[in-house]
Amino acid sequence: MIQTLQRRFALSRQGAIDLIKGCIACILQDISFMLPVGLLYQFVIDMMNGGINGNRVMFYAVSALIFLFLIFIVTWFQYNATYLATYVESGVRRISLAEQLRKIPLSFFGKKDLADLTNAIMGDCATLEQAFSHYVPALAGSLISTTLIAICLFTYDWRMALAAVWVLPIAFAITFFSARIQGYFNRKSVAANVALESGVQECIECLQDLKANNAEADYLNGLDKKIDYVEKRHIITELGTALFVVSSTLILKFGIATVALVGSALLIQGEIEIPLFFMFLLVASRLYSPLEGALQNLAAVISTKTNIDRMNEILDQPIQTGSDRTTNKGYDIVFDHVGFAYNTGESVLKDVSFTAKQGEVTALVGPSGGGKTTVSRLAARFWDVNKGKITVGGMDISKIEPETLLSLYSIVFQDVTLFNNTIMENIRIGKKDATDEEVITAARLANCEEFAAKLPDGYNSMIGENGCELSGGERQRISIARAFLKNSPIILLDEATASLDVENETLIQSALSRLIKDKTVLVIAHRMRTVSGADQVVVLSEGTVAEQGTPKELMNSGKIYPHMVKLQMISHEWGI
Repeated sequence: MIQTLQRRFALSRQGAIDLIKGCIACILQDISFMLPVGLLYQFVIDMMNGGINGNRVMFYAVSALIFLFLIFIVTWFQYNATYLATYVESGVRRISLAEQLRKIPLSFFGKKDLADLTNAIMGDCATLEQAFSHYVPALAGSLISTTLIAICLFTYDWRMALAAVWVLPIAFAITFFSARIQGYFNRKSVAANVALESGVQECIECLQDLKANNAEADYLNGLDKKIDYVEKRHIITELGTALFVVSSTLILKFGIATVALVGSALLIQGEIEIPLFFMFLLVASRLYSPLEGALQNLAAVISTKTNIDRMNEILDQPIQTGSDRTTNKGYDIVFDHVGFAYNTGESVLKDVSFTAKQGEVTALVGPSGGGKTTVSRLAARFWDVNKGKITVGGMDISKIEPETLLSLYSIVFQDVTLFNNTIMENIRIGKKDATDEEVITAARLANCEEFAAKLPDGYNSMIGENGCELSGGERQRISIARAFLKNSPIILLDEATASLDVENETLIQSALSRLIKDKTVLVIAHRMRTVSGADQVVVLSEGTVAEQGTPKELMNSGKIYPHMVKLQMISHEWGI
């Protein structure tokens, strides 16, 4: 049962156990609410049999207090078992999703945009939080307690009991049969929400470009249409749900009528007594009220299937695993007949083989789309290859846990990612336990001291979301400082000096020369002067190694490499 609940509602094991506890608590609460009904029934019988004496008054008073205390205890237990436990599970669920995303190969993110994943972690979890605190336990409590009460009613008089409960299976069947329609409506609503969130996020991120191209008004008009569509989908979803819930609730109303009619007929015929008739009317009035809420809860639980499926899609993704111990001997990176394709199925790399030796700089060059960035990402196991093998010092990287493997790498991307924190903490990401002195030393090597000194709080200055307070070159230097701080034996550089001016580029290149000494260096280069001093150049074209050798060898015997050098020399001569 626990495993079924885990799968059905995307819960942790403890969350499934807590859900069972919550359901039991709601059952006990619903049954406890029937205790005063039984006491009232007994009181009516005593009154009809000649009144009550002092002892009976004391009995009813003490019983009422005991029942009140029991209801209080059960309600307290129910609150803790549903609401408090749900909030804990909601946090666990968000963390488990985030942990899963951390371990999923990056190829998965090619199928999902940021708004979709954010909606899954925040929106879907919030929906399920409400479901497990308000809907699921209450629904289970209503169904089971109603079943127990119905069985008890049949022990008194099967005809009256049948008149009271015949509406229940019909009402619930109507709501159950609406599951497919509700699922369709909810999927449309979720898709509309994701599209709107994606549009809002894109608008904020691209506002500068929209304004620069006078496209702001047109984009906002499209965003207005998405907002209107979300409103339309939510109205349709609510109406679609209400159609079945209201119909089911209407059926329940017939139950009181049939109890009254059947009871009146049996009372006239003398087949039942007035107290029994009164009890059934009292129970029926108490029975249907929570069931109306149960029908709404059932509809709400059915509608969560879309949210649960979205979360299970993430949780079911295969993760990258491996040993947490490295076994490499040295740091040569070897690509052995490697092939790779993204989600589209189109091959990006086809039978790529080369060796990036320790103590040497291996440069990856070639036309755009040739696979340079893909090779560097595969070397760090951001994705797993489809065929062939990549080794570091003879160690198959597909057998090593990604975080363990990445301890061997310092990476500088062309697109720098910074956090809304201080310069100091953004650099410290390279080595989380680094001292301030170590961070500042790395920052100086990366020539960060110049711009940090101009800020109000120096290295403790906040730099805004993704470093928006800094220039492109300053952001790039922070990224390079991280690599200095981490000081790993393998370095991946994706045109690390692309955003720097001539003066800073010279300083950084000098610092990089010190950083890469005796290390395995893989450089993605777009400017040929960057690779002029490389030990080896690998030319990638159309997913294959078209040429490889030293820059001098390729200038003499190559075709693509000399052509790229010539084109870049021509571009340098261009001027306005």
